[in-house]
Amino acid sequence: MDSIDTFASLLLEEAKRFLELASEASEGEGVTANLHASIVLAFCALEAHVNAVSDEMALQKGLMAHEKSVLLEREVRLDNGQFRLKNDLKMHRLEDRILFLFARFTKSTLDRDAPWWGKLKESLKIRNQISHPKDVISLTKQDVATSIQAIIDCLDMLYHAIYGRRLPAAVRGLQSKMTF
Repeated sequence: MDSIDTFASLLLEEAKRFLELASEASEGEGVTANLHASIVLAFCALEAHVNAVSDEMALQKGLMAHEKSVLLEREVRLDNGQFRLKNDLKMHRLEDRILFLFARFTKSTLDRDAPWWGKLKESLKIRNQISHPKDVISLTKQDVATSIQAIIDCLDMLYHAIYGRRLPAAVRGLQSKMTF
C-alpha cells in the first residue's frame, strides 16, 4: 500500500474514532469538538483517497491534457497550438472529480440516485458550512455518522468499480480500529 493510501486510511480511522469519542462524552464542548474533528477528518480522508486514485489513474497512457487536469488538479493552457498541462493549481469540485473517475475509468456509471450519493451531497454542504462559516452550525452525532457512512460508501463503490475490490475500512463501517 502506498504511503498516501496509508495516510488516507489513517485519516478515516481517526474520523471514526472522534465520532466514537463524541458518543462517549457527556454533553457539551467535548461532544461538539469531537464531532467537528470527526467530520473534517472524514472529508480529508475522502479527498486523500480520491487524490490517491486520481494520481494512479493519471499514469495511464492516452489521457488528454484536460483529463489529467481534473485528475491532478493542474492548469491546462494552450501553448503553441496544443493543450499542455502546467504546474499551476486548478481546483475542481470534489464531486466532479468523483463523477469523472467513475465516468472515465470504470465500466459502470455512478448512480446519482443512489442513497449514498444524496447523503454525500448533503454531507458536503455540512462540511462547507464548517469550512466556510457564515452562521453557527449545530452538528448532531447522527449528522456526522451519516456523513462518514456516505464517505465510506462512496469510497467502497469507487474501489469496487476501479479495482474490483472493496475499500478495506468498509467492512468495519463506523467502528474505528483506533483506541486513543
